[in-house]
Amino acid sequence: MDRRYPRKGAEGSTKWWEKLRTLEGPGTPLCRLGHALEAVKAKLETKKGLDKALSALKWPFEEKEVEMLISTIQREKSLLQLALTNDCRQLIKRIKESSTENRKLLEELIQTIRDKSMEDEMQFEKLNILLEEIQDELKGGVGELREQRVNSERQIVLDWITPIDYTAQQNDHFSRRQAETGRWLLDSTEYQAWLKTEGQTLFCPGIPGAGKTILTSVVIEDVASRFRNDATVGIAYLYCNFRRRDKEKAKDLFANLLKQLSKGRTSLPDTVKTLYNDHRGKETRPSFEEVLRALQSVIALYLRVFIIVDALDEAPYEERDEFLAATFNLQQRTQARVNVFATSRPAVAPHFKEHFEEHMSKEVRAADNDVLTYINGRLSTVRRPRLSKYPDLQDAVRREVVNAADGMFLPAELHLDHLFSKRTPGDLEDALKDLPRGISGLNTLYDQAMERINSQNEGPRETANEVLSWIIHAKRPLNTVELQHAIAVRDKDVELKAKYLPEVEDLISDCAGLVTIDNETDVAFETGVCPTDEEFEERLQSNKLYDYAAHNWGHHARESLTLCSEVINFLDCEVKLEAASQALMAIKRHSSHSNYSQKFPRQMTGLHLAAYFGIEEAVKALLEKRVETDAMDTYGMTPLSYAAGNGYETVVKLLIEKGAKLESKCNNSRTPLSYAARNGHEAVVKLLLEKGAKLESKSNYGSWTPLSYAARNGHDAVVELLLAKGAELESRDNYGGRTPLLYAAKNGHEAVVKLLLAKGAKMQFG
Repeated sequence: MDRRYPRKGAEGSTKWWEKLRTLEGPGTPLCRLGHALEAVKAKLETKKGLDKALSALKWPFEEKEVEMLISTIQREKSLLQLALTNDCRQLIKRIKESSTENRKLLEELIQTIRDKSMEDEMQFEKLNILLEEIQDELKGGVGELREQRVNSERQIVLDWITPIDYTAQQNDHFSRRQAETGRWLLDSTEYQAWLKTEGQTLFCPGIPGAGKTILTSVVIEDVASRFRNDATVGIAYLYCNFRRRDKEKAKDLFANLLKQLSKGRTSLPDTVKTLYNDHRGKETRPSFEEVLRALQSVIALYLRVFIIVDALDEAPYEERDEFLAATFNLQQRTQARVNVFATSRPAVAPHFKEHFEEHMSKEVRAADNDVLTYINGRLSTVRRPRLSKYPDLQDAVRREVVNAADGMFLPAELHLDHLFSKRTPGDLEDALKDLPRGISGLNTLYDQAMERINSQNEGPRETANEVLSWIIHAKRPLNTVELQHAIAVRDKDVELKAKYLPEVEDLISDCAGLVTIDNETDVAFETGVCPTDEEFEERLQSNKLYDYAAHNWGHHARESLTLCSEVINFLDCEVKLEAASQALMAIKRHSSHSNYSQKFPRQMTGLHLAAYFGIEEAVKALLEKRVETDAMDTYGMTPLSYAAGNGYETVVKLLIEKGAKLESKCNNSRTPLSYAARNGHEAVVKLLLEKGAKLESKSNYGSWTPLSYAARNGHDAVVELLLAKGAELESRDNYGGRTPLLYAAKNGHEAVVKLLLAKGAKMQFG
């Protein structure tokens, strides 16, 4: 707005300028009005960034501020109106009257606005801090999710290499060790040399019961604790068990070493990722040679690697030499990075002589001090008989048991179980006389344990015998829940009843010291197929014995002296066959393998399953019922294919005699001869060839012949048999024309390579 003033010198101009000076000076109405308007401007001024966004959400003035602003502006406006009336005296009077009051009011207004502004700034600052905290939490959450995803993907690959994990066994074995036992080995010259020198091997044979397994756990813990914070040192260990022989072939053992050493890296080795990606889409498994190459690459990531193997004698007999030869070859290839520690029974040790004769050895024999430490530990917990009043008797127990143990923990344990079963100190003292000594006395100790079992009341006695029967005849070690379910099953029940589940402590107590439980490794068939992975896994979880029964019922039936009617009834029930087939053949290869529970053959008959498990009497009974001999499941498999593939010669002969077709082909055009050759069943291969099976039948996938299968899997006896019958040496597959010789060489099967070359196989490939 233009301000138009009277020209200087005009009439009345002097008075007018006096008015203006009165209005414009410091503390005058115009000045104070300017301050008030500046305050309004500051409140209404456009904000930036976060302040702008927040200020747009609300009216900028509080009620108190509005009242003060209106009052101030009204006062100053009335003064200006007086000025416009040219009433100079009245104006000056009013200015003086209101000056102090308006100044005070304006100061309060400005201070209020400042206070409010500071309060807003503090609130904005708090909000800003809160937003930063939220942002940091989001970043952290995203990071955790990313890490979880990476770890999940990492675990998928590790489980794909092998699902077997020995960690729980190591923890359990080491927890059983009495403190300070095993120092004799850790302090020995041999052990110290093995520990401190790269590329060393220490072989520790020991009689049964000497404590080899517990000692192995001590060695693992010692090495792990020494190098716990050293990422350049890798540790991998194996606990062989004769009950897991089907899962402890040489390739399986090396796959486990690969898994453990890969897990020890901060990120999954590229070699392992490549191996996984190469096979994942095809749903194939790596060959023995591929596993060894990957293992060698992973070992190269460490400066030192310790491989520790317990009970090497319990590995499959035919696999031991291959495992040891490959292990020492690996030791040489990796420029002495690898140290090897192994235990075995001495009865088997001569078999290993050629492998270990150039290496250090140390016999495992329980030191008397270690046995004494174990005895003291047991004495401190015994409640009956009460020995606290008889220190001389306690000393006698120590002395006699150490002497009778003869360097073994097992006899010491059994002796104490027997002694502590006595009700009075006098009975215990009598039992101390003539304790059976050493390994030769084990039979007597076991007889004493069975006497204690049979002297119990009927309930505990029957339970103990049932537990021992399950443990002795089980095809693999049972965990505690599986054992509980096994004991709880009643013959006439169609489902498991929880009220029959026994307590684990009672099972141990009833068995008089013959049974111990691994603390950390810890039904009847449902009917019909589970339609989803979730329902299938729920069935497995709710029936802990289900998986074991599905995979092993047939083996128990085959080994039974008589064929019970329940087996035939089971094989005649279609829905039970479907459920059993699903649990037997639906394989979860890795955690991302969706819908895996539906990938199993349907339309399996009772004859299929009887042939699969080689149950001769069941096959006879079913054939007498004139069931279809060549029935095919949805994979195109006949009973003859299953029997041949699993090596059951007698069943194969029975089926052929009943007219089973030798050249029946599955969906991939594999014949019974191909399955028998692939799995190395020499007797079955010989029988099929004698009956006229064709040598050169080829599969659709790969175009492999029986000779190709036998050569690629290293079955030299089968290869020799096929060659003797005139198998084609130069048969080529449809993957680049690979021959049996190339497959044998690629997978490291030296004996097969020699056989093929001796027969004139050509070295040129392509």
